[in-house]
Amino acid sequence: MSLTIISSVYEVCSDAAGIAGNIFAFGLFLSPIPTFRRIIRNGSTEQFSGMPYIYALLNCLICLWYGFPIISPGIILVATVNSIGAVFQLIYIIIFIAYATKPMKLKMLGFLVSVFAVFASIVFVSLQFLDSSSRQLFIGYLSVASLISMFASPLLIINLVIKMKSVEYMPFSLSLATFLMSLAFFVYGLLKHDPFIYAPNGIGTVLGTVQLALYAYFKRASQEELRHPLIVP
Repeated sequence: MSLTIISSVYEVCSDAAGIAGNIFAFGLFLSPIPTFRRIIRNGSTEQFSGMPYIYALLNCLICLWYGFPIISPGIILVATVNSIGAVFQLIYIIIFIAYATKPMKLKMLGFLVSVFAVFASIVFVSLQFLDSSSRQLFIGYLSVASLISMFASPLLIINLVIKMKSVEYMPFSLSLATFLMSLAFFVYGLLKHDPFIYAPNGIGTVLGTVQLALYAYFKRASQEELRHPLIVP
């Protein structure tokens, strides 16, 4: 009886971590809305790039496939969060294409078709040529590679913050949501004994911690400068 209770508590804790990760991820998916409000208001994509949304869509699709029961039973919350993420990224891409110049429209459409072609190839290969265990390893390694490549963005932001000594380009809400989502899925992966979940999200948790620490440091430094203005004789 006690083992049954412990097992039930364990399942509840893992599901709670996964649900929390879904909630925090939703905050991340909403973060580009101000950018697209500006694009719609101005009727132009200006100097914004659509590539982050292309990369994010491919990442969501690969991780969505990894979370499917046919690939990895018991981690459906990975599939749910990435299905929602894929829908958001697709909406952002469609809006971007609608307001882009004609050459950029064609370029973005080409990238979008390429994303779906790559994803279709991954699904085909994994189903037709691999058994269940090899299939999980194949998609798992792809998902880890995809997630780690997505961490290039936080690294660039961290470098920019240190160089500029300012948190202007690192919104606190975005950094906090990234940290909380990574931490939640790191715990979820540990409880599910799945290294393909906890390894990349462990890296994300560390990077999120660094971002928050930098935010606190440079924010405090800027406030001290305001309290002690330079006195010119």
